[in-house]
Amino acid sequence: MAKSSSIISIEGSVDNLTFYKRDGKNFVRRRSSMTGERIKNDPSFKRTRENMSEFGLSMNAAGLLRKSVGSLLFKAKNNKLNNRLMTHLTQIKKLDTVSVRGQRLVANGLQTPEGKAILKGFDFNETGQLSEIVFIPIQLDNATGVVTITDLITEENILAPRGASHINFQTAVLNLDFVTEEHQLTYSNVESRPLESMVPTDVTLTPTAMPVGTGIVFYLLLITFSQEINGVFYPLKNEEYSSLNILEVL
Repeated sequence: MAKSSSIISIEGSVDNLTFYKRDGKNFVRRRSSMTGERIKNDPSFKRTRENMSEFGLSMNAAGLLRKSVGSLLFKAKNNKLNNRLMTHLTQIKKLDTVSVRGQRLVANGLQTPEGKAILKGFDFNETGQLSEIVFIPIQLDNATGVVTITDLITEENILAPRGASHINFQTAVLNLDFVTEEHQLTYSNVESRPLESMVPTDVTLTPTAMPVGTGIVFYLLLITFSQEINGVFYPLKNEEYSSLNILEVL
């Protein structure tokens, strides 16, 4: 790769050279002989084709999970979510021991305890991690989906963003079949607590029902913040601190 110092700025291809601009500077490089047709048919690119196939399958699984989480995701995510989620799902895909290379699936990897463990504790919002917001144990009843926080003292156990007056808790239980793409999501009640309080309080979040299906079950906890003004609660628009965490995967 060479850098052009010419006063003439060229972008595009001329003969076997490609001119392009990066970070305000002009560069030139020799055009590659690589073509899509060659990648599709050349035997020497078999491994590449397998990698591309599995990447596409994992991308589909990531999109399905994001879609199935529904509106919860819009309240707690950032622009790094896709890359972070794909990193985890790629690790899970490698745990598929029943499919040939090029066809390994996230769905099969999630049938293993190791695969489930990779997604347990995953934060959809990297800047709003549960472990950096709530500093008290959270209990989950796997059978009922009920989440409880006992003796919560918000002034001591919660790290809140500036401007917030209340913290809001809500859970959801997702049953997602990555093969059939069928999913069901149920929600709990929303519990709000004032942030500047030294009075211990219990938080109990009970889903309206447990979702049915043949898929993987995800237990989710959503935490948002709001500001009370004259008795009216306004969602805090700074979603940097909102948290959506996978408490458990079964």
